[in-house]
Order: sequence, then C-alpha cells, then structure tokens
Amino acid sequence: MRESILILDFGSQYTQLIARRVRELNVYSEIIPWHAFTSLPEGCRGVVLSGSPHSVREEGSPKPSLEGIEGVVPLLGVCYGAQYLAARNGGKVEASDSREYGRANLAHLQGEDPLLKGMSQGSQVWMSHGDTILDLGPGLETICSTSDVTYAGFRAPDKDVWGIQFHPEVWHSTEGPILLKNFVMGICGCEGAWTPDNFVEGTVAQLRADIGPDDRVILGLSGGVDSTVAAELLHRAIGDRLHCIFVDNGLLRKNEFDQVLHDYQDMGLNVRGVRAGGRFLSELAGQSDPETKRKTIGRVFIEVFDEASHQVDGARWLGQGTIYPDVIESVSATGGPSATIKSHHNVGGLPDFMKLEVVEPLRLLFKDEVRRVGRALGIKERILGRHPFPGPGLAIRILGDITEEKVRILQEVDHIWIQGLRDAGLYDDVWQAGVILLPVQSVGVMGDERTYENAVALRAVTSTDGMTADWCHLPYDFLAKVSNDIINKVRGVNRVVYDISSKPPATIEWE
Repeated sequence: MRESILILDFGSQYTQLIARRVRELNVYSEIIPWHAFTSLPEGCRGVVLSGSPHSVREEGSPKPSLEGIEGVVPLLGVCYGAQYLAARNGGKVEASDSREYGRANLAHLQGEDPLLKGMSQGSQVWMSHGDTILDLGPGLETICSTSDVTYAGFRAPDKDVWGIQFHPEVWHSTEGPILLKNFVMGICGCEGAWTPDNFVEGTVAQLRADIGPDDRVILGLSGGVDSTVAAELLHRAIGDRLHCIFVDNGLLRKNEFDQVLHDYQDMGLNVRGVRAGGRFLSELAGQSDPETKRKTIGRVFIEVFDEASHQVDGARWLGQGTIYPDVIESVSATGGPSATIKSHHNVGGLPDFMKLEVVEPLRLLFKDEVRRVGRALGIKERILGRHPFPGPGLAIRILGDITEEKVRILQEVDHIWIQGLRDAGLYDDVWQAGVILLPVQSVGVMGDERTYENAVALRAVTSTDGMTADWCHLPYDFLAKVSNDIINKVRGVNRVVYDISSKPPATIEWE
C-alpha cells in the first residue's frame, strides 16, 4: 500500500510546489480540488490545506468540511488553510492594515514543537496574504510569530492540527524543507519509499492490470523524454503489443525525423515513422491565432493516429506522454478554480469518433521526476538530457501564419542555436532552448546592399519542471558568435535578439 500526503487545493499558485517538496522526500503527494474531497485515499498519512487567492471572509470562498480528516490523520493548514482553521475554530480573521507579502523572520519559535524541530530563531520565511489572524479562538496555541504577524504558526495541542501563515514550500523560506520534513516524516510517520524504482514497479503492474491481455496500444513517440519514458514503461508492461508511431508533422527540427528513428533502433521498441508534414501545413495555412494553431495541430495529430489505429489489429488504447505541467496549464491544478493558460495538444481526451481509450503513465509526474524514472529504466542520457520540445513543434515558434519557407528559415536558425549550445558545452546548463521567428522585418546592411529581412529571438531558460523559469545568463561572446553565424548562414534573417523574460510573467514559449 503506497503511503501518501493529500493536498486540498484552494487555487493557490504555490499548490504544486507543496506537492513537489513532499515528493522530494520520496513520499507520493496527491492534489485534489477542495470541493472534490469525499474520503481519504488508502495509505494517506496526512493532509495539507493549500493557500488561496480567496479570503475566508468572502461569501462563497472555499470552506470544506474536514469531517473524515481532522482527528483521523495529521492536518497542516498553509496560509489560507491556516486562516480557515482559525476561522472555523471561532477565531477572527480580518484584512491586514498592510498586505503581508515578502520576507519575514520567525520569532518566539517554540523549538520543542514537532513541526518546528531543528528550525532556527529568526528563520526567514515568505509571507503572501492580504488577511491575517487576529484571534485563534479557543484551544489553539501560538508556536511562532514574526514582527508583524502574532500568529505566524499555531497548533491544537489536543489534536494533530497545525496552521502556518507563511509558505514553507517556496525557496525564500530558507528552512521550509525542515518544516515540511517534520510534518511528513515526523508527524505523519511517512517512510519515504516512493522512489523511481518503486514507481516503475508499481506503474508497470498497474498497466498490466488495466490493459487487457489481447489489447494493443498505439503511442505517439516524439524522441523526447516524456514519450520515451512512457513508451518504455508500456513496453515493459505489454511487450510487442505496444506500437509506437513517430509522426513527421512538418514542424520538427532540422533532420529530426531521421535522427529520432535512429535513436530508437537499439531500444527494442516497435516504431514506425509516418510522414504527414504536407497534411499539417495544409491545414495550418492562413491560421495565425495561437490557440487555433494548437487546436488544429491537435486535431490533425489525432486524425493521423485514428488512421494508424485501423492498421493495428486489436488497437484499443492511445498512449501519451502527458505530464503534470501539461495538465495544470491546460485546465488548472487539478480541475479547480485556476484559469486556463493555454491548450496542450495531448490533454483533454479524444473525440467520440476515435475508438481508443487514453493511457497516460506519467500524468502525475513533473519533468525532473520523469527523468529520474527514465534513469531507473536504463534509458540513454542522450534522450533523457534532451531539452523539452513543444508538441505543436515549430508552429508555436512562428508568430503568425505558417508557411513552408518560414519553417525552413526557423529550422536552419534553430539548428545553429542548438548545435552552438552543444559545441560550447552549454547545452546541459540550459533546461530548454528555442528560436522564435518574429512577424516583423527589419532593415539591415550586408556588404554594400540594403536588406529588409526577418528578425528572430533566441530563448534559453533554466527550470526544474517548466512551472517557473529564469532566462539563462549565457556568455556575451557566445551569443555574439551565434548571432553572427545565423545572419551569415541563414538566408532571410538579418537581426537576432535574445529574450531575457522569466516565467512568470512570460511563458517559456511565445505562443
């Protein structure tokens, strides 16, 4: 039975960070919307109430019943979660005189409390709330404060219930990992057995149980980390009943179709390549809206697989390399109150005409977790270390409409950019890199001639899971060389810029 920590999501931007911090302790964490909770899952050792953009004073704000949780397993309220616990206990929560946002330092820290064990007086924490607790109500005791927040942390001494008004999951809370470990391992008694090896063993067993003994699975292979790890898990579960298809949508990187097929030759996977670039480009002709382009590519992608499924006798399933950030950005944290950022081509199910069920072995994993699982599976580093590449391919790196000539230009520029990172020994220092073909032209001079050609933007970021990202501080001389190579070698480009935006507020891709 797998031990776990359940996180009730009230819509906080930090909810996924709580899940990641718990998983870093080798303990599985599951996020569900607060309104979807019915009972504790088997193996649940504790519950965390997340933060929220709402106020407990608002009519209609999240107010879950804690029946079946309180008194059954340890409970930790974070920010809004803490304020809800206090208000529910008869305490008083009011708007702060000034918004409590940013760094603070803990004082009056009760080091003997099991939640704070090993933390330092004056420990830096991160505050992010507009309300504050003015009265805890009966039966709750303060365990720490800050200069501005009297009830920064509290507990119910007769219950395993704690509340904190700061965010231990963010990097700015320097001893946040200690607090979370105290809760997960100390108070909840988790052993930390959710390792990549155990994930592989459990997932393969579940796949064998879910997929019928005569069923066949079709999987869209891209050459990237996610689809490769998903394919290897399925291959271990059902062997040659897995049929991998790699589609050339005409929007891949230069020479990528042949390179990907070559990389899989020694993995024992049943892989077939399908060239469908003309079909995708024809359907995309004249389309410039980012969401329309994504949806068109998703539709054609599914049509290609529907046709392929008819060529595989007994095909019942469509395997996909969907990972957690895909799901989060396409819907919300888990279908909760967050807003949609953008659509992902492999999220959201299949149309009725396609008689396949979806199987997603990696749906609840972050990117770094997928790589760790891939290493446990023995997948070669050339594939595991490959930068993420968007499912819609270069279409969402060409701003505006798509033409064959624009694709050619972008492929050439992208090849110089990525190969340049490899040659300079910088590729592994970058989480994701790409080039954006801008919908503008600029004046330039080449030789004695005036030019009026395209501008491109180089993008390189560091990240762990794609949820947040910072732009890479690459050497100036390297950027200068790449810019010079692009302008001299790619017909149609006379200007190169470097994108220094971080996520948030910008996304990693421009569309």
